[in-house]
Amino acid sequence: MPSEQSTLQLNAPAISKNSFERIAQFINLELGIKMPASKISMIQSRLMRRLRELNLDSIDQYCDHLFESPAGGAERIHLINALTTNKTDFFRESQHFDYLTKTALPQLEHGGALEPGKRLNVWSAACSSGEEPYTLAMVLSEYAAAHPSFTFRILATDVSTKVLQNAKEAIYSRQQIEPVPRTLRAKYLLRGKHGHNSLVRVAPALRRLVSFHKLNFMDQDYRVPDMFHIVFCRNVLIYFDRSTQEAVIGKLCRNLVSGGYLFVSHSESLSGLNLPLVALGSSCFRKK
Repeated sequence: MPSEQSTLQLNAPAISKNSFERIAQFINLELGIKMPASKISMIQSRLMRRLRELNLDSIDQYCDHLFESPAGGAERIHLINALTTNKTDFFRESQHFDYLTKTALPQLEHGGALEPGKRLNVWSAACSSGEEPYTLAMVLSEYAAAHPSFTFRILATDVSTKVLQNAKEAIYSRQQIEPVPRTLRAKYLLRGKHGHNSLVRVAPALRRLVSFHKLNFMDQDYRVPDMFHIVFCRNVLIYFDRSTQEAVIGKLCRNLVSGGYLFVSHSESLSGLNLPLVALGSSCFRKK
């Protein structure tokens, strides 16, 4: 029996070359993300729900609604939510969190980049549905327990309003929290009740340490309220070409203190880019 996803793909209406090019151009200009022809099936399947909700018969009609009708501006938010990929996990690439507490934080404190008594500011850029910033909140809360004068706040941003809402709700399945160590689950995650025992929610005290806001990496100025000591920007650069990667990281660095740390994914490279960073490894950098 075919899966629901394969059924959707089989039943998805065809997309004309013109409609594909219009959508691909919009996504590239708005988000900096390339949409090659290999993504046609993905676009078809992910737009099925929007067609049903708008009572439209084809993607051509959807494009007319999107780009030519007065309601198209509001619909573009739904298009972005549908076509952005938001795969993430708790404690993903866990070596980064070990390096953060064992190396980066002591160096920030002893090197003067984090002044005594000053709050540590951390930015989870492209935070998706919240697993990364809540992982950071757990790790830093454990560090704070051993260092009484240590305080921190986390800013988490993403372009998708849908995943930001999920992140704010902070409700996850038992399967999603499997990577979280059991001791941290007991301290920071609450079991669901009254028929929701297969779900957990991040504890209120931890949720209060994270602020969520919408941010598009293509904006000229990110207008974030603070300078940051730590920036995580992982598993998003792979969707950009090299010039866009350089522009995005360059803007992140504007809000990174001198001596601050930037973490990217192990699968991403900043080699050859003109950036004010010193490589500490394949995926960890420090601002000059």
